[in-house]
This record gives sequence, C-alpha cells and structure tokens, in this order.
Amino acid sequence: MEPDRFYGPGSRYLQERAGTRRLADHLAGRYVLDALEPAHVAWVLAADSVFVSTVAHDGQPEVSYKGGLPGFVQVPDPRTLEIPSFDGNGMFRTLGNARDHGRVGLLFLVEEPRAKLRIHASAEVAMDAPTLARHRGAQVVLRAHVSAVFENCPRYLHDRAAGTHSADCPRPSHTPPTPAWKLKREYEGLIPRPDPR
Repeated sequence: MEPDRFYGPGSRYLQERAGTRRLADHLAGRYVLDALEPAHVAWVLAADSVFVSTVAHDGQPEVSYKGGLPGFVQVPDPRTLEIPSFDGNGMFRTLGNARDHGRVGLLFLVEEPRAKLRIHASAEVAMDAPTLARHRGAQVVLRAHVSAVFENCPRYLHDRAAGTHSADCPRPSHTPPTPAWKLKREYEGLIPRPDPR
C-alpha cells in the first residue's frame, strides 16, 4: 500500500521523532495487502475469537470481543469475512456502529505461529435468512470487506496457555532479545541505531 495513504499525520510525526519513517514506508509498501493470503485465511478459520473496533455515534472509538468455536468466522473469499453475533445483552453497539459508519478494524491474535493479524474493512450488517442460515445461532452477521490486511510483530504477545509473559517485555534485570526480523538483510539501514528499546 502507498505509505501516505496508510499513515496519517500523527503516525508521520511519531515516525519522524523516532527515526522510523523509512522503516514504516518499507513495511507499508511491502507487507500491507488488500486481500488475505492463504495463511491468513487459515488463521482466521482456526480462530475462536476476534477483537472488533468501531466508532460510535459520538465519535468515541470502541472495541469489543467476539468469540465462538473455531470456524465461527467465515471467509467466503480472500476479501470478505463474516462474523456472526450471537445472543448477547441486546445493546448492539458494535454492530450498530458498523452499520452507522460502515467501517471496522479487526484484530486476530494467533497462537501458532505467534502473530497478530490486523484487518481494516468496510462493513455491512446482514440479517437476511440465507446469511443467518450459514452461521448457526447468529442473530446478526457482520460482513467485512477487506481494504488492508497486515501482520504485526508478535513480540509482546503473552503465552496464555503456559501462563508466561513475553520475554520481550522490559523488566528489571532483564535485557529483551533482539527480534529475529530486525536482523534480516531487508531491514539493513532502515532500523535506527541504537535500537529505541
């Protein structure tokens, strides 16, 4: 994706201050896609949860958790996801916001391989019988049309199954390891030295 379309003024200001603008441009240009890769589809289909961000009627950003059994999020094609909304408290804030503004952000936390998958999408809310029939127990289905998909560095993901915190988290008497991706040849000259950690 063209970096100037992907980053706003706030991101650009912080990139300039941290000396990471060239790195950020490289990442946007090479790794921000407009459709899911096959590995991404596999991650989504294996997921038992997703975080959905929206903007409320008053401009307040919101994020909500949606969960189900693996496979509850469906991927009709590499540019479309369907997320069912099951019986809840009846507020319908997330789905209402998606209906009002037509945009959502999605975050999938992937256990194996460890990854964070972020998706920007236009959105619609579906309540028609054929769509609901594809999602057992759904009251409403959020249909997301992908505009940008990208992976984030998983360094600070904790291992919930093992009950351990990421070794990358700063703490007393501990030097976090340098992430392997920063040692790749493609990043030579793009990462500020010394590392801003």
